[in-house]
Amino acid sequence: MKILLVAGARPNFIKIAPIMAALKARPGIQPMLVHTGQHYDEQMSNLFFRQLEIPEPDVNLGVGGGSHARQTAAIMTAFEPVVLEHKPDCVLVVGDVNSTIACGLVAVKLGVKLIHVEAGLRSFDRSMPEEINRILTDAISDLLFVSEQNGVVNLRREGIPEERIHLVGNVMIDSLLRHRERARQCSVPEGLGLARGGYAVVTLHRPSNVDSTAGLASMLGVLAHLQNQLPVVLPLHPRTRKNLAGFGLEGRLRALPNLRATEPLGYLEFLCLLDSARVVVTDSGGIQEETTILKVPCVTLRDNTERPVTCELGTNHLAGTDPGRVVKVLDEVLAGPKVEARVPPLWDGRAAERIVEVIQREMLTC
Repeated sequence: MKILLVAGARPNFIKIAPIMAALKARPGIQPMLVHTGQHYDEQMSNLFFRQLEIPEPDVNLGVGGGSHARQTAAIMTAFEPVVLEHKPDCVLVVGDVNSTIACGLVAVKLGVKLIHVEAGLRSFDRSMPEEINRILTDAISDLLFVSEQNGVVNLRREGIPEERIHLVGNVMIDSLLRHRERARQCSVPEGLGLARGGYAVVTLHRPSNVDSTAGLASMLGVLAHLQNQLPVVLPLHPRTRKNLAGFGLEGRLRALPNLRATEPLGYLEFLCLLDSARVVVTDSGGIQEETTILKVPCVTLRDNTERPVTCELGTNHLAGTDPGRVVKVLDEVLAGPKVEARVPPLWDGRAAERIVEVIQREMLTC
């Protein structure tokens, strides 16, 4: 059985790594890795491959950036000849980036079975491009692997046949549990002059937070308040760095004395920072999950989340984007007792094994 696995961006790499390892351990399966090149710089791509021990891609499409329409179209155009040449039995996509929906569309239009890992997540906010990608990918997939029970409920509501839905756990957590001890050996906090457990980590990249002068200025106001409480580390996403310069806000960032802005970090280095943080402030989806397992308080700069289990069982607090509200939530989290997070069901490091078991059983009987 030949499977084409698609990865295109940082979250994809983290999810694809345990699946590749589980597939290679099973006889009778020939996995082929396709890197679309959606994230194409060293820090955001190649470094993750090395640290996560992902083999070199069999195919690199080298698509690069662009608008959503241009990037999606470019991926589809580049991926179609790969499917035609290699004639896979199925294509496996992960997450919700443009590579996910682009390669999924190519597969089903060519009559190839489609597998979606991390299916069923819904923010119910269609202004998010990722939400559109999730809904469409789930609608066309033959096998849907779900990380939490809310995803099962969402897929049932949307009329997905029960036999296609499989609750297996979270492959992102597979990677975290596998590499956590290696990450703890990193000395990133010490290199930044920080005491473990005594600093905040912030990530910002969502269009709603960084793509307008007013939105980004509001977030800088939150950072100004936070850095008065404790040191702040801000690994700068390329999109955020570009907008800081374009909106003339670099000076405001540099004026914050207790904030350390860094380049994007490798997986192990960033995991080390998260694991030792007092609090994490983010607009990322995956970080909400990682902090739940690490039992680190997380304040999410969004009005909604497609990962509600991180609030129901984990350490996540939805703070919205109004700076006054965010500051209030931050102060409450920092002043309050440490919350004892519970581990969501099946987030045990074995999700990839369950996925491969289902693939072998279901695909071989098709």
